[in-house]
Amino acid sequence: MQMRSPTFAAPLLSGLLLAATACLGLGGCATRPATVSEEAMPYDRAIVVAADALFEQTRTLSKRLAGQDRGTVILDPAIAADTGQQTVATQQLDRAIGERVQQSRQFELLPFQASSLAKAQYLLVGSLAKAQADVRVSVALVALDGGEVIAQSSALARMDGIDMKPMSYYRDSPVLMKDETVDGYVRTSTTPVGKPADATYLGRISAATAVHEAASLYNAGRYREALAEYRRLSAAPAGNQIRVLNGVYLASAKLGRTAEAEDAFGRLVAYGLTQKNLSVKFLFNPGSTEFWADTRLTSAYGMWLRQIARQAGSARTCMDIVGHSSKTGPEAVNDSLSARRANSIRQKLSSESPELASRTRTLGMGSRNNLVGSGTDDVVDAPDRRVEFSIVDCPA
Repeated sequence: MQMRSPTFAAPLLSGLLLAATACLGLGGCATRPATVSEEAMPYDRAIVVAADALFEQTRTLSKRLAGQDRGTVILDPAIAADTGQQTVATQQLDRAIGERVQQSRQFELLPFQASSLAKAQYLLVGSLAKAQADVRVSVALVALDGGEVIAQSSALARMDGIDMKPMSYYRDSPVLMKDETVDGYVRTSTTPVGKPADATYLGRISAATAVHEAASLYNAGRYREALAEYRRLSAAPAGNQIRVLNGVYLASAKLGRTAEAEDAFGRLVAYGLTQKNLSVKFLFNPGSTEFWADTRLTSAYGMWLRQIARQAGSARTCMDIVGHSSKTGPEAVNDSLSARRANSIRQKLSSESPELASRTRTLGMGSRNNLVGSGTDDVVDAPDRRVEFSIVDCPA
């Protein structure tokens, strides 16, 4: 979406948002840290504290900038920063922010859909990110005219009591939802006041409303409608993003459209390779290099490996194949196990495309780069048991 021309006076915007020394009259200067507290608190408390701090900054903002009693705002649903997923916990954050919008009486909350974009003045975003043993809750308010962050806050939450169970779309996804659009969303949620929000993310905000609608259809089991929406999105330039390509694959697979699903997964892999990183969630039996015994979960793995080999082979790509494990078990065991799993994937790829044997290396990271860290060994920490394909320069 192109940024609309400012509807308020440029000198006011400059004076309030862009001057390095301006304190905005909103509770602090742009250079002052936005963190409310570095002491971790219960999650439900942390999200309320972060949301309240955000709206405290905006107590007089809607009147001073928009010249009216109430501003209009849309909320792009929050995500887990490390995985790109929407989870039970991110939905809890969305609800808390939405309640605070209504209670503040400063804003009218509009649905996150395309028809709201023409009316909305502000955009709310939020993320959850691991911070050592805790989780950082970050929220930001962006002016759609000009694209500056006009309020931002964060708070630390204790890990216990945070439900990171993913929504159906993310649970079923074969890959992590990480690309420049998702990363741009996360960056925007942590951008200091007075700084511009991420340009790539904002430039695709219109597509984001359709992505949200398509994912909602998928989560509701309405796969035909979801596929139609994902197909429509994939035909547009802004649809060239991981959430759309992944959606075409997932909905096609649910509908039993095998050929279309494989073609979609191939395009998803090719996209990941152009991004120079592809993280695939292979589920293994505990302590083993054998895939999970439940074929309902692993029946597509052969096709995944075939397409990874085919796309990497045609692109003449050199890759590091990096295995990861959940934190269950001793570190030395996890290091060895993750390396053996990476080697197992390398062997399977080489059997599909023999030239990859000389263009791939393996590495086991154990549990050192866990993204979830729950140690539950189920769908919640599936991203921790991933295999990453990291693109590297080929030897001379």
